[in-house]
Amino acid sequence: MNARSRQARQTLRNRTRSQRAAARIARRGTGTLATHAMAAGLTSSQARTVASSLRRNATKVGVQGVTGIAYRKGQARTCTRYSRAEVAAIAAIYRPRRAEYKICAARLALAA
Repeated sequence: MNARSRQARQTLRNRTRSQRAAARIARRGTGTLATHAMAAGLTSSQARTVASSLRRNATKVGVQGVTGIAYRKGQARTCTRYSRAEVAAIAAIYRPRRAEYKICAARLALAA
């Protein structure tokens, strides 16, 4: 596989991930912080990093979210889902350092 094909596949994979996350949020009305970050264009590992920072800021703002259950490989675990307006409120006080995270924070703030 040449470099051009590899780049095209990566672009398609990233776009698919973002679209699926955005569709999930649109369908349910809520999503986890990592799902919102993936819908904003981050990879799953970057989204987990941003989500942990946003979780800390959620307590500062006083946003509670809705408790739910997420399933992964048959295992059930509790999660907290947030609406777009709640994520926008959290992202308003989020001050990232990395350029990718700054772009994500701006998209999250505008999503409401």
